[in-house]
Amino acid sequence: MLRDIDKEMKSAQHLLYVSLKYTRTGDVIINLMRRWANKIEFSLEEILIHAKKTKKLKIIPHAPKLKQRAVIDIFKNNNTIKEIIALYSFFRKVDKLQNIRSNEFRKNVALIILDEGKEVIINMEKLKEWEKLLNDFIKVMLNFLKNKK
Repeated sequence: MLRDIDKEMKSAQHLLYVSLKYTRTGDVIINLMRRWANKIEFSLEEILIHAKKTKKLKIIPHAPKLKQRAVIDIFKNNNTIKEIIALYSFFRKVDKLQNIRSNEFRKNVALIILDEGKEVIINMEKLKEWEKLLNDFIKVMLNFLKNKK
């Protein structure tokens, strides 16, 4: 499972720093968010498996929403986890939401997603901000997995 996370991480970094740099399209941004959603999903699964082994969780839920709640319960005081769960929920529904591509094939490519009446503008700065948050999340997850209690 950790290999899958690492594979998704490398693929996402390539999309962000190479593919997006040269193609500058909204499709690359959407693919990047899909990769990040996969990475988070694998990580949540890993956290739940470890929590069950260390008896912090009785059963691993099957439904995605219940998995998210279980992880939030495990990390009650960790804001990074709460932010990641919210971001993961957004990434999962991105394919179904209406989007507008702005400045495609130009330096300031952006994807505007209409989410529940709000416009979410996704540009390079936002993507780099999310990448930092994801890296912080991976650090929290790895520290949790190292902990035997």
